[in-house]
Amino acid sequence: MALLDLDLISRGLAQTWTSTVIGRVGDANIKVLSMDEMSSAAEVHDYTEGLLVISGRLMLGVGGEAVTVEEGQIYVAEAGVPHAVLPGSSGTLVIIDI
Repeated sequence: MALLDLDLISRGLAQTWTSTVIGRVGDANIKVLSMDEMSSAAEVHDYTEGLLVISGRLMLGVGGEAVTVEEGQIYVAEAGVPHAVLPGSSGTLVIIDI
């Protein structure tokens, strides 16, 4: 097992909002990415995602409501539920595909 600095890994990525897989637990991918202030269109997955903010904050739109996920918090985006990134996010995000 290796010690990983998630903020350092995310800062080293070439593009924001482009994740890299840092490991797997069972069938779940664990990914890290760097967030910026840009928004994105809603996406829907056929799997559940855990969105864990390591540093900064994630701004989401879910079901017509704004959700702020702060450092140390995780938002669980259930399979089949559309969710979009709203303007104002920044920092490091870990995504766990469940």
